[in-house]
Amino acid sequence: MSDIQVGLIGYGVAGAYFHAPLIHATPGLRLAAVVTRNRDRAEEVAARYDAAAVPQAEELWGQCDLVVVASPNRTHVSLTAEALTQGKAVVVDKPMARTAEEARWLIRLAADRGLMLTVFQNRRWDGDFRTLRRLVNDGALGDVLRLESRFERWRPTPKGGWRESGGEEEIGGLLYDLGSHLVDQALQLLGPVHRVYGECDVRREGVSADDDTFIALSHASGARSHLWAGSLASQAGPRFRVLGSRASYVKDGLDVQESRLRAGVAPDEPDFGEEAEDRWGVLGSDEANRRVRTEPGAYLDFYRGVVATLREGAPPPVRPEEVVDALEVIEAAHLSSTQGIVVHLA
Repeated sequence: MSDIQVGLIGYGVAGAYFHAPLIHATPGLRLAAVVTRNRDRAEEVAARYDAAAVPQAEELWGQCDLVVVASPNRTHVSLTAEALTQGKAVVVDKPMARTAEEARWLIRLAADRGLMLTVFQNRRWDGDFRTLRRLVNDGALGDVLRLESRFERWRPTPKGGWRESGGEEEIGGLLYDLGSHLVDQALQLLGPVHRVYGECDVRREGVSADDDTFIALSHASGARSHLWAGSLASQAGPRFRVLGSRASYVKDGLDVQESRLRAGVAPDEPDFGEEAEDRWGVLGSDEANRRVRTEPGAYLDFYRGVVATLREGAPPPVRPEEVVDALEVIEAAHLSSTQGIVVHLA
């Protein structure tokens, strides 16, 4: 069976460090073309992936079966819609859209044309989150009472660019960036949310999009999630601190896959997603606890799932309807922050 031809729109951080290496390493996929106007990037995609570089998305339609949208956030909806209209299956990077209503429109467009639409919520395949999910499903924590989850960095000097300096139309800032992962993981782990409180602040000079964000969620199950994303964490808190009726799980440090992808390690290398034992999380209580092996991170499973959807009719690796639920929470957090209120969801 011939490979699925993939067209990648965008070769910035997301395209170069995540999508292109993962596509290249996934059996059944071939990176055929990349949209970039940068000469150095064009030379890189040709040398590394034997892929064509084209200056605009319109030149992809005749070359690919699957389009991956990894362009700036403000273009996600328009480019996804254009690709679907051209009869192409689509992977769109997070955030899928600025609003839940925009996302629902894309889902209807894909359904009307019988095309796959999925969202690159790759943090579902982080090793620490896979470990936490297993512990919850196995009952090791008992009833989960509280989830604390953080993506914190120490970046006192802004890096510039639309993510930090763009207005709302750019869909920049941490709420829609790392917040998309934090909220998605909380919903995957603990289910629907009925109450949202948010704090989205700008702390650094020269930045106009939120760089210090906190979200509090009340889940229908009775559990609560406290989620942090920040650029001024000179001492980061635990990546996860999860309190249950039987035990707790505490995990420090970030999943290893991003740093390895940025270092140029191929994602199909042996032990690519394995974490060293001294980084494993701790399960238990003050009376007794033990280190728990971190499940291997598995970003490649996302694109393996894409192949299974396109070839075998399997469900997409991320159902876009689930992303709509997360966008409703993110919109509520933004409203809460701007108006200083707690937002109740139906």
